Amino acid sequence: MIRLDDVHLSLESAAGQVHILRGIDLSVGDGEAAAVVGPSGSGKSTMMMVIAGLERPSEGRVEIAGQDLGRLDEDGLALFRRDNVGIVFQNFHLIPTMSALENVAMPLEFAGRADAFDRAREGLDAVGLGHRLTHYPSQLSGGEQQRVALARACAVGPKLLLADEPTGNLDGETGESVMDLLFSLRDSMGMTLLLITH
Repeated sequence: MIRLDDVHLSLESAAGQVHILRGIDLSVGDGEAAAVVGPSGSGKSTMMMVIAGLERPSEGRVEIAGQDLGRLDEDGLALFRRDNVGIVFQNFHLIPTMSALENVAMPLEFAGRADAFDRAREGLDAVGLGHRLTHYPSQLSGGEQQRVALARACAVGPKLLLADEPTGNLDGETGESVMDLLFSLRDSMGMTLLLITH
């Protein structure tokens, strides 16, 4: 599912070139769960952005679900992500002016699904939020917002779920319940999971 071969990423800054990734090799098979652990600033999130096709490496090969991402243009990468990759971030990234239902339905609508809102309801039911469909992010707790984000990431049935510090903004008990839910959804949907944590 995930294959990185000698991936490098360097960016220019006012202080000169910064080498963020230096020769990363990684292989994660279909349906597996893997955790990338390391201190803040070690390049974990940047590596996730490369895997998601949101950042292009300076060197090396990135193959996800059998697709060489280096062969895709920006439109191709966007379509690839839409159909294959779900992403959960530490900061939820919900749209504040949209209800929980609308947030989850959005990627389904982008994918042209006529049943977007029905699927979004099912997704919110699956994360225990079927009773909060019309609530806006500001009306939800941090744990509820992360569950909405998880439902949104899983809405289109991705082959790969990327979770970047998904419990970083949650208290211990809430974080544990979100992690349990994350692994439960992975098991029920047969997704590959890459979890990034410090």
